[in-house]
Amino acid sequence: MMKKILLCGVILVLLIQLIQINKENPPVNKEMDYNNVTQATPEIKKILKKSCYDCHSNEVKYPWYSNIAPISWFIKEHVNQGKEYLNFSEYGKYNTYQKEHINSALYRVIENKYMPLKSYLWIHKEAVLSEKENKILIHWFESNLSKKN
Repeated sequence: MMKKILLCGVILVLLIQLIQINKENPPVNKEMDYNNVTQATPEIKKILKKSCYDCHSNEVKYPWYSNIAPISWFIKEHVNQGKEYLNFSEYGKYNTYQKEHINSALYRVIENKYMPLKSYLWIHKEAVLSEKENKILIHWFESNLSKKN
């Protein structure tokens, strides 16, 4: 009986591998990208690319473990939610009110160290923000609060 349950479990795990997520990124229009719209410095661009763009842009780089169901499903849902809150690749499409709200939210989440998410940083050590990078981003987002970009 136990062998049958184990066999069924193994078969189920193998079968769910057939349900793959769509990892295709939509095309990126660089003119709409946050870094270009806000005229971000090269330093800001580099920090945002390494720590934010994997969940908040159309330039997602899916890791190897995104090929394993059901982990892949959670990753895809997390990325979809991240892009729903903010998609850096489509920043130019937001209206002035949305941009002001986004910059305010970015300021708060970076200042309070809510982002990048701790769960993301467990595996993606390269995305950890140093204290210097954290301060640079806080200053950048604060300076953008009064701009109408």
